[in-house]
Amino acid sequence: MKPIFIIFLALILVACGVPPAPTQQPTAAPPEPTQTPLVIVETVVVTVIPTNALPEAPTATPLPPPTEVPATQPPPATEAVAAPTEAAGGPITVDDSFGAGWFVSMTRDRDDFSLRCQLNKQITFSVKPADPNITQVDFYYRIQDRETGAIFDWQNAGRMIRDANGGFSLVFSGDKVSANFRKPNAWFDYQFIGSSNSGVVGRSEKIEQQVSYTFDCP
Repeated sequence: MKPIFIIFLALILVACGVPPAPTQQPTAAPPEPTQTPLVIVETVVVTVIPTNALPEAPTATPLPPPTEVPATQPPPATEAVAAPTEAAGGPITVDDSFGAGWFVSMTRDRDDFSLRCQLNKQITFSVKPADPNITQVDFYYRIQDRETGAIFDWQNAGRMIRDANGGFSLVFSGDKVSANFRKPNAWFDYQFIGSSNSGVVGRSEKIEQQVSYTFDCP
């Protein structure tokens, strides 16, 4: 019923000269703006240095050799100790000060000997009396244990043999050390005692820590 009414109304309006209302035409939507890509141009400046203009690498400069600085003061003086001297291929000489005025020319043929080593099992001692009253010399020895510091009693090794020049000598073997005093690492100290038919005339100093005594070869 409504469509018929609308048509009828439109005919009346046309007859009265009233132009119908213009219909609104749809308008096209404005075009979207296009995005233009932004191109960024970066300029890189490269500087070329000729090879002959490069600086030379520094060379290591050698350090000067150390110089010895002289001591400002001399070292303290130490007490001089008479040490045995050994001539090339000859006997070892003990300083005459150990003779205590009674003996001179005290020598030995080595500084070490042992109980079992055949290479150095024997040691020879020689001495000459400075006093003509001394007609015989006895050889005494003792052992100092170098490991513990123990010092054993003096032992009489017997009389030394007199030669044609008035001197005395004794060949002492490692197995002559008393079995009660043998130590594998020891000092062999010794002393000369001169006497006449009437008794002891004089004694040498104790010659200590100059001869080593061991069980086996050093």
